[in-house]
Amino acid sequence: MQNPDVLSRPFFEQKSRAFWMLQGAGWGGYLMLRAVSNFSNRTFSFEDLIRVTIEAIVGYCLTLLLSALYGYFRRLPRITGILATVATLAGATIVYAVLTAFTVSVMRGDPGIEIPLVLGSLFLNFTVLAGWSALYFGINFYLIVEDQIDRMEMLENQASSAQLAMLRYQLNPHFLFNTLNSISTLVLLKQTDRANAMLARLSNFLRYTLANEPTAHVTLAQEVETLKLYLEIEKMRFDERLKPTFDIDPRAVKARLPSLLLQPLVENAIKYAVTPQEEGAEIAVAARLIGERVQITVSDTGPGLIEGKNRPSLSTGVGLTNIRERLAQAFGPDHRFDARSVPGRGFRVDIEIPFQVEEQAREAA
Repeated sequence: MQNPDVLSRPFFEQKSRAFWMLQGAGWGGYLMLRAVSNFSNRTFSFEDLIRVTIEAIVGYCLTLLLSALYGYFRRLPRITGILATVATLAGATIVYAVLTAFTVSVMRGDPGIEIPLVLGSLFLNFTVLAGWSALYFGINFYLIVEDQIDRMEMLENQASSAQLAMLRYQLNPHFLFNTLNSISTLVLLKQTDRANAMLARLSNFLRYTLANEPTAHVTLAQEVETLKLYLEIEKMRFDERLKPTFDIDPRAVKARLPSLLLQPLVENAIKYAVTPQEEGAEIAVAARLIGERVQITVSDTGPGLIEGKNRPSLSTGVGLTNIRERLAQAFGPDHRFDARSVPGRGFRVDIEIPFQVEEQAREAA
């Protein structure tokens, strides 16, 4: 019994094997067709079977030679290759007709080459060889197109992975810059204990984030843990002014999403809600599983969008566009991303994605 994996492979995955299978099946079918044709037209004899068998064997051998020559002609300049192909096909047709006529004369007991028999065989032999040649070039053209499509898909996957990695890595430098600045300030103020604590938390955060590939998906639970590590660092800077809350549906914790997708939203909230207000602000992260959809909300109690000013981006200039692009790369059109604000009542971002618990090949490829 054959391995199911072998049966599920593309037929042309092994081109040499596919060629020999088609060659054998094609000429076997030709032999059967000629035999049935002769049997239906007149009394079928053993000599007729031998004759059509010899014709099939000669055709099989001639087309093997043609395949080798056609392969060589494909490397020639186009016009030269076409002319050589036509000339070779014409020559093979004549040889095939001569050998067919000679076979008929031998079967009659009078070996020789009769011109009428050669001329009578030319049309059939040309039709057979021309049909074989058309199939040969058609299949090769198909394989070339398939190969180009596979290469394009591979390049697109590589470009997609590179773009996702770029988008993820764009988020880290500014955060590191701010954190290291804060540590430097604490050292200058001789608050070494706080500086050491902040450095230890930064180390934990970087260890956690660098353990994941930039293009990988993580569970919502892992993403929330990453946010908590990040907020522990920011808590060192803002103390009681930073008031984070988490409301995560236990049923949604296994949902997968691009790593560090929510961190820039929290960073954005800190910059535009916590920093400008003396009393600080609350930052709420919530997640709900509704049917087969996961709804995630990141909101703050900051001033929202002030007229004449925008909250267009994170401090790196990547911003909400970055998150939209990562969601599009990960889920295609099967997602929702809304950002809205009411002046004086805060800023809110809603994300809706499909509930998926398996690593997505789109980003992990």
